[in-house]
Amino acid sequence: MELRTSLPEIFDEFGEARRQGFLTVKEIKEQGKPVVGVYCTFMPEELVLAGGAIQISLCSTSDETIPDAEEDLPRNLCPLIKSSYGFGKTDKCPYFYFSDLVVGETTCDGKKKMYEYMEEFKDTYLMQLPHMRDTEESKKLWYSELVRFKEKLEDFLDVEITDEKISEAIVLKNRERQAKQDFYRLGQLNPPAITGQEIFQVMYGSQYKFDKEEVIQMLEETTAKVKEKYEAGERLDAKPRILITGSPMGGVTEKVIRAIEENGGLVVAYENCTVAKAVERLVDETEEDVYQALTDKYINIGCACMSNNQPRKELLSQMIDDYQVDGVIDMVLQNCIPFSVESLKIKRFLNEEKQIPYMYLETDYSTSDIEQINTRVTAFIEMLEEETVCTQ
Repeated sequence: MELRTSLPEIFDEFGEARRQGFLTVKEIKEQGKPVVGVYCTFMPEELVLAGGAIQISLCSTSDETIPDAEEDLPRNLCPLIKSSYGFGKTDKCPYFYFSDLVVGETTCDGKKKMYEYMEEFKDTYLMQLPHMRDTEESKKLWYSELVRFKEKLEDFLDVEITDEKISEAIVLKNRERQAKQDFYRLGQLNPPAITGQEIFQVMYGSQYKFDKEEVIQMLEETTAKVKEKYEAGERLDAKPRILITGSPMGGVTEKVIRAIEENGGLVVAYENCTVAKAVERLVDETEEDVYQALTDKYINIGCACMSNNQPRKELLSQMIDDYQVDGVIDMVLQNCIPFSVESLKIKRFLNEEKQIPYMYLETDYSTSDIEQINTRVTAFIEMLEEETVCTQ
């Protein structure tokens, strides 16, 4: 029986963060502070912070403006790209509207070409990601891109970004990463302390709180409250423990989380951009060359846009063990070529090396496939439950 009675209210403020953040950004702009909008976790926030600006996530996760985007972009394009472009084109995203500079990246061909159109109506800067991550040439390229981005920020913001300022920003970001780690690792508790929806709600919402010290404090307090209540006996029923991997999540794609948790499972871990992928590895604060430290951290984010993607396998392997995962669901957006192509490698790795059940789930930003998702997820969870009974 579920014993937990009084935890959900502590997550409300994080759940409202994205909507309330619109007003916060407006106030920040009125105070004269510059805003840099980004679409990807490869973007080094430390450099933006060192330049005295704030960085906000612009990825859109609704199909509201996709028809507007399809006036310029092909229909058979990833919904994340079309939605992001559509909200920018129509000025329906306050975060995009208030961004002084939008920073794109070459994570995929679709995004790279989309930014060419975006720069027609917004100041846009493009960072060139290497195709490979484990060669010296790739590391040198990314190092030079970080330096080039720093110089762009200095010119655009009319500031001097010193190594000392970058070092201070690295320490601050590491503290934030550590606070996030401590929170989402609550998913390791068994029986569970909180739901996967609550974990995601806090992690997603924390992106839209722009005072780093406040975010760190809120995360630490939330983690402490959850642990206190857990030790007092407030916990959830044991259910099949699911890890979600794949494309970035948020907005409509939270239907996958709901499908899992409304049909007998529990999401205990997320190996994706919003949670562990960009947070798990800290920047080396002992490295004297701050650009080298940032290079080593960001080039090792385990995204499918790069080869060889060994970091993704390593993180998945560690999380499966640490979170006592029963099954993995690979949520991939339609026409997301990097993640859809890489899915076979992930399936083989999980089935053969980790001996963990795997399900590939392709979706988009509509609600038309909710029933299909529910049916497939229910069958997957029932299979996990049967396997548990057979091994007992």
